[in-house]
Amino acid sequence: MKGRYVSVPAASGEQFQAYLATSVDGRGPGIVLCQEIFGVNQAMRDVADLLAEEGYTVLVPDLYWRQERGVDLAYTEADFGRAFALYQGFNEALGVEDIRSSLQALKALDECNAGELGVVGYCLGGKLAYLAGCRLPEVACAVGYYGVGIEHALQEAEGLQGRRLVLHLAELDAYCPVEARAAIVEGLGRLPGVELYVYPGVDHAFARPQGDHYNKPAALLAHERSIAALRRTLGPDYNLSDLWEEHIRHEFDTRDVPATMATMVAEPYVNHIPTMTGGVGYRELSRFYQHHFVHNNPKDMALTPISRTVGASQIVDEFIMTFTHDSEIDWMLPGVAPTGKRVEIPMLGVVKFRGPKLYHEHIYWDQASVLVQIGLLDPTGLPVAGRETAQKLLDESQPSNTLMPSWASSADKSR
Repeated sequence: MKGRYVSVPAASGEQFQAYLATSVDGRGPGIVLCQEIFGVNQAMRDVADLLAEEGYTVLVPDLYWRQERGVDLAYTEADFGRAFALYQGFNEALGVEDIRSSLQALKALDECNAGELGVVGYCLGGKLAYLAGCRLPEVACAVGYYGVGIEHALQEAEGLQGRRLVLHLAELDAYCPVEARAAIVEGLGRLPGVELYVYPGVDHAFARPQGDHYNKPAALLAHERSIAALRRTLGPDYNLSDLWEEHIRHEFDTRDVPATMATMVAEPYVNHIPTMTGGVGYRELSRFYQHHFVHNNPKDMALTPISRTVGASQIVDEFIMTFTHDSEIDWMLPGVAPTGKRVEIPMLGVVKFRGPKLYHEHIYWDQASVLVQIGLLDPTGLPVAGRETAQKLLDESQPSNTLMPSWASSADKSR
């Protein structure tokens, strides 16, 4: 457990417990995270810790405290029955009031920035996040994952008054069947500040790691969209371009492995897609950087930026890498002896951040073009090219379709 438990004063004068995860910055915008029907369990604490890595100070209130304090259930059949019984006896109106109390307590903490507040929720918490966004004016952004029963509370949307609402819906969710989902889309889809996303082919709880219905692509996309909405509304505003430049500087200029790793989260990963080189986790990635990358690159290796797209939590970089193959390059040409050949190759990097730290790199390039340029692949009769791919990226007036034998045959054909 990375965070700690704190007490929250209820409107009645009683107190209830909440898990507090503090922003990686020591102080950040505040989010109240609303539980699934299983209480404040490990899954909810993990979500809070993840959001704290993203820069938020997160409070996860025990919303079952009136029925039973300290509910922390797993996902066994027995625990599901107990969770469903608690859910059936849950009072939503009092739950929203407890969220209000939690927001007030959160805002009073030194770890929380004075400013806009958000609410994020899953399952039962997904609907509560929606209701909190509608009923509580202090909620600037509400994010709900597969909320159950929202279709019965669409009239509440009048209270949004243009504040930001993001709902993630699962196409195969039996708790929100197609008719319910259609009602939600029809009732909320045209309102200002509302973002609705339907994830095809996934079921309820698709964003719960280790769950039976976990779908990593959908979960990652939903998280990216959630962070984008929270960033726009609450902050924090990180200069991802500067953070990325600092990382690159230590990789290619100072060639300082500890400084490179210091720009990354505690357990980062790097994947060079064509050759599947890199590393997962601090220890493996540090080893890779130290012995197979940072000190393993040709001295004349250089990057020429072409374009950069900066999102809420990731960067997509387009660039040309040039080098002389005068040493073995483990990560790009593993096991290939130096050829002395000059290489120019277009590359693409998808760089993901968590808060102010780099989380992962996905690096793409055309390995066939590299092999052509160092003389290991004869391009004759193959739809591959060498350094021409880099030249055409720099100068779009270079001829197109030179690899298409049929190109000349269409010259005199009508359009």
